[in-house]
Amino acid sequence: MSVAGVYDCVTKSPMGDQNSVLTLNVDGDTVTGSNAGAMGAMDIEDGKADGDSATWVMNMTVPMPMKLEASVTVDGDTLTGSVKAGAFGEMAMTGTRQS
Repeated sequence: MSVAGVYDCVTKSPMGDQNSVLTLNVDGDTVTGSNAGAMGAMDIEDGKADGDSATWVMNMTVPMPMKLEASVTVDGDTLTGSVKAGAFGEMAMTGTRQS
């Protein structure tokens, strides 16, 4: 199954759980989309898909500028992975595909 879809996600950040809606579009092995939450939306950049896995970069601006590097795996309608946030280290990310 493709990683493409819209997911209700939770990222375990140092500032508490961050809820977001993650949209992943896949064209061949290229991933595009966005991650939208309470602090705004971030575009997915440099996205790559490989079967049921995907990686991408997001450039956060709020509350501080930071490069976020995401790596996820999708199993059915469940997304699991992590987001690397510079000096803050890795944060767990989970999600469920919207119907």
